[in-house]
Amino acid sequence: MNEEYIDNVKQLIEQKDANKVKEFLINLHPADIAELCNDLNPEEARFVYRLLDNETAADVLVEMDEDVRKEFLEILPSETIAKRFVDYMDTDDAVDLMRELDEEKQEEVLSHIEDIEQAGDIVDLLKYDEDTAGGLMGTEMVLVNENWSMPECLKEMRQQAEELDEIYYVYVIDDDERLRGIFPLKKMITSPSVSKVKHVMQKDPISVHVDTPIDEVAQIIEKYDLVAIPVLDSIGRLVGQITVDDVMDEVREQSERDYQLASGLSQDVETDDNVLRQTTARLPWLLIGMLGGIGNSMILGNFDATFAAHPEMALYIPLIGGTGGNVGTQSSALVVQGLANSSLDTKNTFKQVTKEAIVALINATIISLLVYTYNFIRFGAMATVTYSVSISLFAVVMFASIFGTLVPMTLEKLKIAPAIATGPFIAITNDIIGMMLYMGITVLLS
Repeated sequence: MNEEYIDNVKQLIEQKDANKVKEFLINLHPADIAELCNDLNPEEARFVYRLLDNETAADVLVEMDEDVRKEFLEILPSETIAKRFVDYMDTDDAVDLMRELDEEKQEEVLSHIEDIEQAGDIVDLLKYDEDTAGGLMGTEMVLVNENWSMPECLKEMRQQAEELDEIYYVYVIDDDERLRGIFPLKKMITSPSVSKVKHVMQKDPISVHVDTPIDEVAQIIEKYDLVAIPVLDSIGRLVGQITVDDVMDEVREQSERDYQLASGLSQDVETDDNVLRQTTARLPWLLIGMLGGIGNSMILGNFDATFAAHPEMALYIPLIGGTGGNVGTQSSALVVQGLANSSLDTKNTFKQVTKEAIVALINATIISLLVYTYNFIRFGAMATVTYSVSISLFAVVMFASIFGTLVPMTLEKLKIAPAIATGPFIAITNDIIGMMLYMGITVLLS
């Protein structure tokens, strides 16, 4: 959506020309209207919302950026939120919206929801951790009993489908509401009318538990090419389903958080956030980096005599520090990626470290030989720098590779986001250790 279009809408809103604004909106998808509202202030967005029908308004609110939506909700009365939006949302979307409100306003909104069953479902879903299948699932789905005949099944499906926007799967349950299978729509057409559902259903469908972590849910959906997955409670009762669009939203948000952690951002931040928020997100790692630099200067300050005897050693300080940081970041990034997509397990720590050590040995040998050859030509075979730099590089590459592997796997075992191991943390640590190795080896060879 271009700036000219947004400016035109803003101008019409300023003129209170509701009819022309409505003309602008009438052919737009809810996601496009949400994009427009992201660029409006809360009052302008409120003007736009008054022109939308209830279902469209609810869809637009779901598609809005989280920060913009939260700011918009703050100016709306609880009754308006309940009757204008929540009443027209699926339960999973309604729960996401409710989590953005404080407890007092949550209770107020719930008290204004006319559909008691929907309010009860929302209350139940709010009890689950938002990072689990229970916190992500919705309760809207088509259910049929395994003992129903085809005509009875078709009648019930028609009645249930009237209240749903999309039908992903038809789930088969028993009299105790436990999941038994999935009902293929093709069978409804091809099977005799006397057949019962249980005779044609697909048994043992892929499912997840309410406590299953979201990242595991995403992996299962990707592995089996599902568009939705049923969610069961502890005794096998069907309590909801998770659709692929909800999972992808969560995966995207998790990827953004991991990338920010790896980049040295201590909290979730975006380009349009204010200066204070961006500063507080960036400053902690910058301060740690500053302390790392001071630590390095203190280390180097203890070797004045060494630099006086071999001034050429100073030329290779950036090389030692940079190589260690780069190698460590590479190793940790691969491990974090493996942990994220479940191709790597913390049980295989020793195996992964061994593999990384072999790779590091090859890389360290090649790098150190190349640097040795260069220094041999430049300084000669008898120069201390010729040997110390090569040996130091070899040691730094070996250490950085193993350290970069062990740290994220250890963090994973401690239930700490392993993405924090990449970027600044590894770079700073390896820089300090690299300098210590460099200076120590140089002194020994002098």
